[in-house]
Amino acid sequence: MGQKKLVRFAEIETFPNVLQYPKDIAGNWHSHFTNTNSITLELACGKGEYAVGLGQLYPERNFIGIDLKGNRIWVGAKKALQNNLSNVAFLRTKIDQVAEYFSQNEVAEIWITFPDPQLRKSKAKKRLTHPKFLRLYEQFLVPNGLIHLKTDSPDLYQFTKVVIELYGCIVHTDTDNVYQQENISEELKIKTHYESLDIAGSNRIHYVCFSLPKQLPGKEKDEELKQLLKEDE
Repeated sequence: MGQKKLVRFAEIETFPNVLQYPKDIAGNWHSHFTNTNSITLELACGKGEYAVGLGQLYPERNFIGIDLKGNRIWVGAKKALQNNLSNVAFLRTKIDQVAEYFSQNEVAEIWITFPDPQLRKSKAKKRLTHPKFLRLYEQFLVPNGLIHLKTDSPDLYQFTKVVIELYGCIVHTDTDNVYQQENISEELKIKTHYESLDIAGSNRIHYVCFSLPKQLPGKEKDEELKQLLKEDE
C-alpha cells in the first residue's frame, strides 16, 4: 500500500464525519447528525461528489456517502469538513451489508452514481439495481422512497429498465441523454470523477428515477430475469 493511502487511512480515523463499520448505528443516525432531517444515501460513492454536492444544495437534509475504499472516502470527507457541511457523513462498509446500518423507513432516497456496471452477464447480481440489492433497499427505504441511477453505461441503464418493469417498480423520470434536456435539475448537474472520464465512450449520460412497489416480487421473478439475460446474449 502506498504512503499516500496509509496517510489517508490514518486521517479518516480522526474525521468526525466518517464512520467505519459502526455498531448499533441503525435507527440512531439522528444522534450523529443531531437532528431528525431526512436521510439520502450515495451508494458506492467513491470520492463522494454527490453526497457533498447534494449536501451543499440541501442544507436541511442529511446525506451519507457509502463505500468500502477509505482512500476515496477521504476525498469527500475532507471536502465536507473544509466546507463545514455538518449534514454530510460517510460510512465505510460493503454495499451488500448496507441494510445492517439502517432501520426500517430510516432512508428517504438513494443515489447510485456511476457504479461499476458489471458488464459480464455472469456478474449481473453485482449490479446495484439488481433485485438482490433492491430487496436490501426495501428494508430501510420509506414507502415510495426514490432510487436514482445516473450512469454512462447503456447496458446498466437498459438492465435497470428491464428490472423496473419486471418487478413492478414505478418510474418517475427517465432520460437516455441527460444533457440534451432543456431544463437540467441542479442535482443532475453534479458530476463525479467517473463521469468526467467517459469510460463507456458514449458521451451520453443516462438517468432513471424510480421507486419500489409496495412489495417486491419473490425470487421466482429472478429466474425470469435470468432467462431474459440469456436471451440477450
